[in-house]
Amino acid sequence: MPPPLLLLFFSLLPPADGRGELRAFVVAHSHMDVGWVYTVQESMHAYAANVYTTVVEELMKGKQRKFIAVEQEFFRLWWDAVATDTQKQQVHQLLQEGRLEFVIGGQVMHDEAVTLIDDQILQLTEGHGFLYETFGIRPQFSWHIDPFGASATTPTLFALAGFNAHLISRVDYDLKADMQKNKKLQFVWQGSPSLSERQEIFTHVMDQYSYCTPSQIPFSNRSGFYWNGIAAFPDPPKDGVYPNMSLPVTDTNIHLYAKTMVANIKERAAWFRTSDVLWPWGCDKQFFNASVQYSNMDLLLDYINKHSDEFGVTVQYATVGDYFQAIYSRNLTWEIRDSQDFLPYSTEPFQAWTGFYTSRSTLKGVARRASSLLYAGESFFTQYVQKHPASSICKCGALKQLQSLRWAVSEVQHHDGITGTESPKVKDMYMNNLMYGIFNVKKLMASIIFDMNNAKKNGEVYSSVYNKDSGIPVAISGLSYRKYSIKALNGKQSAFIGRSVKYKQKDITRADQESRQLLPVVNNCYQVLFDQNTNLMHSITERETNQTVRLTQEFLEYHVNGDVKKGPISDNYLFAPNASAIPVSKAVGLEVVSGNLMTEIRQYFYSNVTAQDYVYAVYTRMYTIPEGYDGKLLCHRIEQEYSVGPLELNREAVLRTSTNLNTRQLLYTDSNGYQIQKRPFKAYMNNTVARNYYPMVQTAYIEDDTTRLMLLAERAHGVSSQGNGQVEVMLHRRLWNNLQWDLNYNLTLNDSSVVRPVIWLILGTKALTNVLYRTSGLALEHRPVVMFGALSEDKPKLPRQLQQNSVHGSPVTVPPNLHLQTLSIPGWRYSSNHAEQVHSVRAGKQKQGDANFSRALLRIRHLYEVGEDPVLSQPVMVNLKSLLNGLGSVILVEERSLTGTWDVNTLKRWKWKTAQYPSKGFSNSTETSENSIVTVHPKEIRTFFVYFQGQ
Repeated sequence: MPPPLLLLFFSLLPPADGRGELRAFVVAHSHMDVGWVYTVQESMHAYAANVYTTVVEELMKGKQRKFIAVEQEFFRLWWDAVATDTQKQQVHQLLQEGRLEFVIGGQVMHDEAVTLIDDQILQLTEGHGFLYETFGIRPQFSWHIDPFGASATTPTLFALAGFNAHLISRVDYDLKADMQKNKKLQFVWQGSPSLSERQEIFTHVMDQYSYCTPSQIPFSNRSGFYWNGIAAFPDPPKDGVYPNMSLPVTDTNIHLYAKTMVANIKERAAWFRTSDVLWPWGCDKQFFNASVQYSNMDLLLDYINKHSDEFGVTVQYATVGDYFQAIYSRNLTWEIRDSQDFLPYSTEPFQAWTGFYTSRSTLKGVARRASSLLYAGESFFTQYVQKHPASSICKCGALKQLQSLRWAVSEVQHHDGITGTESPKVKDMYMNNLMYGIFNVKKLMASIIFDMNNAKKNGEVYSSVYNKDSGIPVAISGLSYRKYSIKALNGKQSAFIGRSVKYKQKDITRADQESRQLLPVVNNCYQVLFDQNTNLMHSITERETNQTVRLTQEFLEYHVNGDVKKGPISDNYLFAPNASAIPVSKAVGLEVVSGNLMTEIRQYFYSNVTAQDYVYAVYTRMYTIPEGYDGKLLCHRIEQEYSVGPLELNREAVLRTSTNLNTRQLLYTDSNGYQIQKRPFKAYMNNTVARNYYPMVQTAYIEDDTTRLMLLAERAHGVSSQGNGQVEVMLHRRLWNNLQWDLNYNLTLNDSSVVRPVIWLILGTKALTNVLYRTSGLALEHRPVVMFGALSEDKPKLPRQLQQNSVHGSPVTVPPNLHLQTLSIPGWRYSSNHAEQVHSVRAGKQKQGDANFSRALLRIRHLYEVGEDPVLSQPVMVNLKSLLNGLGSVILVEERSLTGTWDVNTLKRWKWKTAQYPSKGFSNSTETSENSIVTVHPKEIRTFFVYFQGQ
């Protein structure tokens, strides 16, 4: 018998035709949720640390054994706090031998429906930076096996990060059945219509068995193939006996085990075009005792291979990379999928996973505010380091403060984090980590302001403040800050003294439609009319075009079932309404507060005319722009803040906006704040309401032939168009059910909080809204960070001196169709020369000590699609040296892949054959100029390392 290595070599050479003897790639993995039911600390203690400790030990015992590692948060915690020097050396060796493979490589496996593109990139960059610095490796394959539906943004991101193939699993049950039947589970996905083939990626959809090993075995009442059983919480059992351990492989049952495994391999093979079968071996929380896993599977694989003539199958341990390499070697021509996503996701007719688009709204809001603060803190610190090299602030300490928020924002992007599908104690973990990071970054920003103005620290508390009635207009340029001294005026009328008029509460069920009295509220851009018979909004007129749209808003509730014996239930994940939504109020109160700069219309919604308390309120704000200010964005938005809650049990609250626009029930929603998806209303046999809900991360709109109504959000919501001219946004959910699984894991979403989301409305022609909505969305996402504190006792400086001593002397501004997405100092110590980095890792000479402060990370994104706008969709030429001149003199710019680990000039991704591009090869997708001038094309995200003089 030839040596095993030679056998492996032969088995990796595929037959030319793509079919032939079936070859199963057994991919050992453990799906490790960064949160969900148990906190990260509980998981580390109960099983996660043991996964890496025992897997590394077992891989060293058998040259044929392999394993894939996914979530970096757990791996990094193990590496930093648990792994011995010997284990670390073994990890290096296993990576070099290709027997341990990191896939995805982000901190978490991010959710795809409710996350913002910036935060997806952040968590990926965090993980990739660690892997490249520590091991000199760059993940090249995805393993997105558990997010609830698949976004079209993700394949584009993974392509930009240098991946060769993408893998997903959770798509609609009926669609998956159809794809299986027609062997269409694999395709080349062009996720972005503008980037199309330049950033396409081969995509594999897992079959109906998904990522867990099929556990039914006909000869035992226990699960099969899970020899280590199920993880036990809170402590691993002392005797090593876990619940539900599979029957060990013995001489008497090995043939039965083999027959079961081979039958499943053959069933799966029939759904794919090649004879290569991906056979995931593992599931949630597996491989905490890798010894018993591998010792049993070794016997089984050997047995099948010895009887391969009889079975018609060979089997081998493999990584995801091995599998995709085999498919790529087949040289087949693949179908192209356009930019349509796989959302929403249903697992059966009454199980639409569209509830999580809104679950735990407060967590969704805090996660986004934390992200926004992080980007402000990163850019502020980067400027500070460049402009104040001899500063008094400890840079390493400052970086740690930023890293605490990077880690927390990355962590909550997990597909059971920001989704709201976790248990209450895990929600508390995410919130605590976010609040800790927010506190650190605010403290850092305050320290920088103190240092730059040489202010004394008088033990004053610095905090951020948002005052509804603040009335001092200020203009702040891009990436700059201003300092104002504010003192009380002696009795003079200030800008923010408002006039309040309260109107009588109105019974909306008895409104007199004949004698309608309309109350106008006007600024330079809009006239909004309120119907004084009902105190509800009546219409909005866009003043430039004099276009009037009839528009009313009402709160409704979907009543949902909580008893599994009575039918489908709603929970953290699922939305299963009993019937149409029911209006919540019979009476509405109205108050108008007007000042020089802003008018606020306050509507209070009461359940009946005698009710004293309200559960629902809307605060609508319109702004008046004083002379001398460019207020186009501010004038063209109608800002609404809602107060919703506490709800009764098993209620799902929506705000429905009804217009006279003939929209044909067509809705548009954004995909992760990156691109827009068209959402035609679809009729289903069952559950039509829930299956027509979509995630809105930042934007949703409806339109007719001339006019568009846009909604911009600062947190994710479920959104739907349940009627012509309508758009409804789910704002809050409070649920309880008696499904045993939900009760066991405390996943019943009894959320009694009051939520206060903000949505901006923009109404106008398509041309006008096209110009406004991208920048307005960013303005809402990145609202200025306001900090206040007492002045020091020193004599005030002259304004000119202050100007020279602060950042705002030379702002960084980009053209209106570009967005400066990231400006940070990552701190990674790796060399940007790959050969050098690999050499230093292998020689054990990775740079230790202080972080690298000389390298800034810059990302620029083009906001528009090809053909979206005649002017703003054009490519833009940017001179990076001039752009960043305000920060210092740029001496070197290197263009990198999305997460910074590849030099784009050496990044050659696999080019898969399609009918459109019949030749296979490598794709190299960007052109850079030597002199720091780059042309940014529609929807491109370009990433650079920037080095400044004197650093």
